[in-house]
Parts: sequence; C-alpha cells; structure tokens
Amino acid sequence: MRRPTIASLGSRLPRLTGRSLRAPNLKTLGPGSVSSLLKIALDVAYVLLGIITGGLIIGLVAAVFIPFADLNLTVTDDSGGLQQPLTRPLLLFGVGAFAAFFGSFMLILRNLRMIFRTLTLGDPFQPPNVRRLRQIGLILAVVTGGKWLAQGLVADRLAPGIMDPQGFTDLLTPVFSVLVVFVLAEVFREGARLRRESELTI
Repeated sequence: MRRPTIASLGSRLPRLTGRSLRAPNLKTLGPGSVSSLLKIALDVAYVLLGIITGGLIIGLVAAVFIPFADLNLTVTDDSGGLQQPLTRPLLLFGVGAFAAFFGSFMLILRNLRMIFRTLTLGDPFQPPNVRRLRQIGLILAVVTGGKWLAQGLVADRLAPGIMDPQGFTDLLTPVFSVLVVFVLAEVFREGARLRRESELTI
C-alpha cells in the first residue's frame, strides 16, 4: 500500500491565499457605514448626558434656595474613616463640580456628533471640523486641570490623609490625549487646505 507523501497531502489541503485571509471590507464613511453607527451611539450618549446635566443643574438651584440642615459626611478608606460636616457651600461645590464635568463632556459630544455627521456624509475635511477638534482639545485641557485642582482641594480640606491628591504623573495620559486631539486638528486643517487647492485646480 502506497503511503501518502507530504507533497500529495499538501495538494489536497486548501491553500490559504492573501485573498482568503483578507479582512472583511468594512465601510467606514458614508451612509450605512461604521461612522453612521458611531454617530447614533454619540446621539444616545449626548441625550443621556443632557438628562444627567439637567438634573444636576436643578439640584444645584434647589440647594441654593431650599432650607438645608448641616449633615455629617463620612469619608472612609481601608485604614478607617473621617467625618466632615456637609455644609451648604460644600454641597454647592460638589454638585456644581459634577454639573460642570458632565456639561463639559456634553460640549465634547456635541462637537464629535458634528464631526461624525460629516464622516457619514463622506466629506470629513471641512474647515469647521478643525475648529471643532480644537474646541474638544481645549475643553479636555480645562476639564483635566479642573479635575486635578478639585481633587487636590478635596484631599486637602475634606479628606486629609485619606484621599491623595493627584500628582503630576497622573496628568501624563490626559495631557497626551489633549495633544493628540490638537495634532488631529492640524491633520484636518491640512486635509481641508489640500481639498480647497484641488477644487481650485479643477
């Protein structure tokens, strides 16, 4: 009985070509693309953030006018706890900080929705997208700085010895993200310039 050789076995196995290993061709721009699905997700997130921000603003206004009795706020960690009086200024600071935080991300999502709308139309290199990306980078920078300062104040005044303030090393990732957004803005600006020059040439 003749034994099959490696060559004969190889001829019977299906050959894996570059065409068979090619990833599925996903449509990234235009209607019905990945960009349109992400645009829908951004719309849903924008509405949810709007509801949360609106509720926080209502709570902030209510905290100003509604009579308020001082309460005790307990901050705990693995080593124990610390009680601090929850006064009206502290409550206003906390609710206002959260309202500003969620409101800032609402503005970021608003600009992202407008950018993804142009991606859905298949025309991303528009001059307004440069301004939108710069606004996103600026808002991210303000949120990063505000969060760093707020956590430092809370760690120093509200929970000394329990909550640690953010160090400069904690700013590396947010600062890198802000720089990436500004670099993308310059990429879009260059793309818009090249598109304008090509239109003038035609």
